Amino acid sequence: MTTLYLVRHGENVANLTKEFSHRAVDYSLTDKGRAQAAQTADFFRGHAIDAVYSSPLRRARETAEAIAAVVGKPVTVVEDFREINVGVLEGQAPTPELWHGHNQLLLAWFAGDHDRAFEGGESYNDLWRRAQAGYAQVLAAVPQGRAVIVAHGGLFTLTLKDLCRNFDPAILRTRQNHNCSISEVEADLNGERVQATLVDWANVGHISGAAADFEPGSPRKEYYARA
Repeated sequence: MTTLYLVRHGENVANLTKEFSHRAVDYSLTDKGRAQAAQTADFFRGHAIDAVYSSPLRRARETAEAIAAVVGKPVTVVEDFREINVGVLEGQAPTPELWHGHNQLLLAWFAGDHDRAFEGGESYNDLWRRAQAGYAQVLAAVPQGRAVIVAHGGLFTLTLKDLCRNFDPAILRTRQNHNCSISEVEADLNGERVQATLVDWANVGHISGAAADFEPGSPRKEYYARA
């Protein structure tokens, strides 16, 4: 059994501009994001961490590097931990209409329409297939112990229902997955199938001060009023 710490990256520019980001849009952390990453690294100080993994996107890698420096491990970049491929949405100026369509598709995934895909992007089945491959890679390398995976809110939140045997959808309504949140699962491999139990979801108790002024995932109405 392996303890996986699923860490959402710190705040980056796209969290402020509300741009869709999968590959081409690839910003660094903001000053607040760096503070969040530093506080998250402090959380892991003294933990016996066996490995640190990251999405290839800059915001995740920079967060992972802060953690890795504290725990004394290198960062292994895993392509499968990239954020959701939203297809043609990436690169378009964000609008209420685009965000509405984006969120409606995610709701369809939660409702079980797993074949439905973003135009030019991926379906839920595609997302879960690669997420599971990424988790399996980590578990094969760390079959016992503790590993940190730094990736994205969309990937972690959407695949939680298939990752964890004890998933309860109510938890997603009661605790938002903020920047630099830490979720903890106990996981192992059954053949090629990843099986996990959720221990803690989207905990941000380690974030304090100005770093705890979290940016919402979807745009507030007032964002468009000033755009």
